[in-house]
Parts: sequence; C-alpha cells; structure tokens
Amino acid sequence: MSRGTGGPTGTSNHTKENKRRRKVFLRYMRKHLLVVMGIITISLGVIIGRLIQLNVKKGKEYESRVLSQRNYTSTAVPYRRGDIVDRNGTVLAMSSKVYNLIVEPKNILRNDKKKQATISAILKYFNISEEELMKYFEDKESFYEVVLKDLTYEQMKAFTDYTKTEEGADVVGVWFEEGFNRVYPNGVLGCHMLGFVVSGNVGLGGIEGEYNDYLNGEDGRTYVYITDDYSTQKTTEPATNGNTVVTTIDAEIQTIVQQNCEEYMEKTGAENISILVMDPKTCEILALYNSHQYDPNEAYDTKYLKYQFPKLTDAEFEQKVKSMSDEEKVQRLNTLWRSFVISDCFEPGSTYKVFTIAGALEDNVIDASETFYCDGHQFVADYDINCWNTGGHGTQTVSQALENSCNDCLMQIAEREGVETFDKYQVLFGFGQRTNVDLPGEQSESALASLVYHKENLNPVELATSSFGQGVTVTMIQLGTAFCSAINGGYYYQPHIVSRIVDENGNLVKSFDNILVKRTISESTSRTLREVLYKAVTDGTGTLAGVDGYSIGGKTGTAEKLPRGTDKYVLSFIGFAPAEDPQVVIYCVVDEPHVEAQAYSGAGAVMFNMIAEDLFPYMNIYKTGDDYVPDFDKTETATPIYNGDIPENDVAGGGVNQYDTIGETSTTDVGGDDEEADDTGDETEAATEDDSGDDTGGDSGESDDDSDGDSEDSEVED
Repeated sequence: MSRGTGGPTGTSNHTKENKRRRKVFLRYMRKHLLVVMGIITISLGVIIGRLIQLNVKKGKEYESRVLSQRNYTSTAVPYRRGDIVDRNGTVLAMSSKVYNLIVEPKNILRNDKKKQATISAILKYFNISEEELMKYFEDKESFYEVVLKDLTYEQMKAFTDYTKTEEGADVVGVWFEEGFNRVYPNGVLGCHMLGFVVSGNVGLGGIEGEYNDYLNGEDGRTYVYITDDYSTQKTTEPATNGNTVVTTIDAEIQTIVQQNCEEYMEKTGAENISILVMDPKTCEILALYNSHQYDPNEAYDTKYLKYQFPKLTDAEFEQKVKSMSDEEKVQRLNTLWRSFVISDCFEPGSTYKVFTIAGALEDNVIDASETFYCDGHQFVADYDINCWNTGGHGTQTVSQALENSCNDCLMQIAEREGVETFDKYQVLFGFGQRTNVDLPGEQSESALASLVYHKENLNPVELATSSFGQGVTVTMIQLGTAFCSAINGGYYYQPHIVSRIVDENGNLVKSFDNILVKRTISESTSRTLREVLYKAVTDGTGTLAGVDGYSIGGKTGTAEKLPRGTDKYVLSFIGFAPAEDPQVVIYCVVDEPHVEAQAYSGAGAVMFNMIAEDLFPYMNIYKTGDDYVPDFDKTETATPIYNGDIPENDVAGGGVNQYDTIGETSTTDVGGDDEEADDTGDETEAATEDDSGDDTGGDSGESDDDSDGDSEDSEVED
C-alpha cells in the first residue's frame, strides 16, 4: 500500500524537476543564442562595412588583382587631346578620331571555318596582303595584335556592317580600337604660333608646347579577358580628355595677313616678312606671321627648307637634302620652326625714336612746342655722327623731328635727357627684358639685357646712336608691346595669346586675365605721341602706309644689316588706327625686299598699307570724311579695368613662360644705319670705320660689338 501510494508522488516530483531544469536550460540557451547572434550580427556588420570600404577605396586595385590572375590583355584607351580655337571658336587644331584594326589569333584559330571567314573578310575590306596578314597570327596564344592603324570611320563601319550580315556571321575575333590623330584644318595658317605635336602627344613649339599640360588628358584602360568557353569580355576604364585652349587670335585677321604677305612675296619678294597684330588696349595678340611657313600636319617634311636654298633648282635641292646629315636636318628644321616675332633680334631703326621722345616729354626734359636745329650732323665725343639728311632739316619742332625722322634732333633730345633718364625709359618700356609672352622661344633675361646699352655702359656715342635706334637690338614682341603702351595711355600689359581654358563640355577651367605690369607714361604724353605719329603718316616719312579715309598713326624704321656697305636692309613700320582712339596695332618687318634700292622702298609701310586696307573694314574701323581731322585734345584712351593699384614703374613681368625655345635662338645679323638712303656716303665722316677699331672700347662702356660698328654713319633714314 505504501509503495503504491508513494509511486505517483515520486513521479510527479521528478517531472516537475525536469520541467524546471528544461526552463533553466532554455533560458540559458536563449541567452547564449542571443549572444551568439549578436556576435554574428556584429561580425557581419564589420565584414559588410569593410567590404564597402574596400570597394570604395581599393576597388580598382582589387579588380586589377583579380584580372591579373586571369588570362587577359590590357590596352590603353587614348584620351582626346584638346582643341585649339580662335577667339570666335574657329578650330585651329583638333584631334580627329581614327581606328586601329585588332585581331585575336587565339580566338580566330579555334575554328577553321571561322578562321577562313575572318581572314577573307579582312582581305576583302582592307588593303593588306594575305602574306602580311598571316604574320599577325604567328603568336597563336595572343588575344591582341594591331594589324592596321589610322583607319577612317567609313572603313571601320563598312567592315562592321559586313559582320552583321548573314555572309559575315562567321567573322570572329576582330574589333576596332579608337585612337586620335592631330589635325590642323587650315594647313600653314598660323603655324608659328600653333606649333605642332610629335609622338606621345608632346607639343613642340607655339601654343601646343606652351599649353601642353592643359591640352593633354589621361588615358583610360581596356581589359580583354577570356572566359571558360573561350569567348572574350571587356572591362573599360574611360579616358579623361584634354581641355580646349581658347586663343586671342582671330583666324580671319590671320588669313588677311597671310594673303597680303603672300601677294607681296609673289609680286616683289623678300628674304622674310614678319607681322604682329595686337590689340593696343590689352596687348592681346590677334595675328602672328612669318613668311617661311610649314604645315604642322607634316612639320618634319624637308620640302619646307627650300627657302634656305633660294638659288638651287628643285632637282639640286632634292640632292642637297639627301646629302644632309640628320643633325643638319634637325638644325635647319629648328630654324624653320622658330618664330622671328618672338625669338629673333634686330636693330629697330627709327621706330625706337618714339620711346626717346616719350621719355623726354614725360620727364619734362623737353616741351612739345620746343624747337631744335638740324644742320645735318652732330659732334659727339669727337665723332661726327650724320643725320640721314646730311644737308640738314633746319629748325624742327618735336613733332617735325619725329615726322621727318631727324637723327640730329633726336641726338640733341637724348643728350638733354642724359644717361639716367634715357635708360630709365628703356627699362620702363621693357627693352632688354623678357615680355613673358605665353609662347616659347623668348630669349633669357640676361641675353636680352646684353643687347641694349644701359646706364653702366651708355656713353655719349652709345647714347646718341641709341636715340635713333642704332646699336640697340630688340625683338618684335618687345617693341610691339612697348608701342602699345606708348599710345594706349601709358599702360604696359603683358602680351598674351591665350584667353582661357575650357573642358570638353565648355566649362571654364582657367581664365587668363589681362595682366597690367606697369605704368610707363601719362595719358597726356601718350596723347601727344598719338598726334605726332598721326602727322608722321599724313605729312612725314610714313605716307606710304596711309589708307584713304582712315586716320592712321605710325613710324617707319630702316636698319642696315651687317656687314655694313652691302646695301641690305631691314625695313619696318608700326602703325595704329584710328589715330585718336587706337583699336589695332600692326607691326610689319620686311627683311631685304627684292628691289634695287631697299632703303628707299618703304617696304614696311607698303606692307602695312596692304594689310590695313583689308583689315580695317573687317574690324569695323570706319572711314571718315576727306576733310576729317582728329581732335586729339578731346580724345582719351579708355582707362583699363584693373582691380587693385597700378603697379610701380619698376615692376617686372610675371614670368609665366616655362618653356624653352624650339631651336637655338640667334641674333639676326642686322645693323642700324637708319633710314631713307642718300647717296651721300662719301661725305659722311664715320669714325667707327677706322681700321684701328679704336672707336669704342674699354671700361668706358663703348662696345666693340659689330652691332654698332658703323654707329656713327647714319646716311639712311626713313
């Protein structure tokens, strides 16, 4: 009885104990499961976060690692080099898309039927022999062989369309890789300011060289890899294209200049013609021309060297080129590519008189109404230095001295100025210094400084001859920039040829503002110069430059080349219009015009006249009535927009040009017997012709440089 009574009770207690233990265990397990789940969740979060981090920061790196472990090839996706355009958007240089034909031998050779179909199609659509084509299948494991380069879009499309037909369905393992060729759509137009591109998208010379980093982009990459079924797949990282350079050049003005120079060369001829057209209010370059041109599309073609051998027949020239060493060819090509406007130096002649008078007026050394007397010569430090008019001009006002280009009066004015003042304005107007124009080829500061007499060596003879532009040496870009300052109110701007950089979508990357470097003279002095230079064209030596109906100012220059006595001259004219409010400056330099009496030809003024007749209407410079006389007292050039104080007069340029010249820059063999020739050479007493060579020397600063070997013999004037 007792065992039967106790049995159910024991069982019940055991069951309760089990339930209790189960609950404890379940609670224990739940806690552990929660902990484990928490750990798993946190771990997954960390892993996911890390994956996201790796994908964002190192996705390309790991993609490359994965690809490196597979059977693949990679090729560059070329960027498109940016365009060069003129101020109105006309394309001057561009990159044209071309196509390379690529074959995949491993893919093509897997199936004989498809191999034959593919080879037949290539032979049908492209100019290549079967023997040549099969060379590209020698590496049977290759997935990338370049068969043909620089194919046109039409060639590519014709083949691609064929592969989409039933007949071309078996063509496999052929595709086209895009590339770009540099194209200059206008041929020789503006070649010296554009430059050209060599392999590897490296700009050489001109804007191509100076702005190479902006024009270039960054290559992309295409990875081609084989899958398990031997088909190919591609992964592409796109290229970043280059930027577009917007220039200050006007292609229409450049064309006008080129056409007129070519006409002059055809009718008259010259050793060289160089032209610089500028906006005087900003020193923006509107056109830049040298007559010895080349086509940037074929810059290395030696046919453009023919001008260096004018006496050879075509057959003789061909033989001459064949006999040249590679070194000589490169040297001669460098000469061809170099821009005379930027790199070459010459004696300016009487165009320099503008700056002598400007300094004297500005420092009140002379008065505009003052007169000087020209008796045909001036005794300076025991030397008799003649005026070109050895009979004398007589009494001359300051205006008449410039109109008639009187050397005697200019020497008197320079003597009145003295060494300090004369050199001060040479420096202010930038002579003997870099302009820092944004084109390669400008000589170094030290080289340019040595080409002008400064106060340390500016002795009486050098002061006298420098006053009328003999014995000093300049570049066209130097004198053109200085002249703009002389007539624009005295504001010296850094000359430039690029206004802004934009990306391929037209978004502004960088803007190049007009850089006001310094103030040279006052508006009052500048106004006087404009009036005097106007009279030089209407009544003085510059009459050949005049264009009916237009008010023009300007100055002629003539310099005899070395060696003296060979009757070889450089003729120049720098002018502007309208005279009362200049909108454009045209600087023309003609080297040895092919005429009997070069010094009398006025070739620079003639060249100006030809260009101006076409240029002024295009620029909306309107004609005035026949009786029109500009009122210079009521006209004033616009004050430039400039944020900040005008720089002090001794502020130098900004040094933006970081590129060297293409070829070795050499000083042109130009002397400076100034201006219109007179057959009075026998009457001229020129101490520097003394065979003893004792005309200059020593620490006195008188140079024995050939550049002024005849500095006192000034028989020629314009």
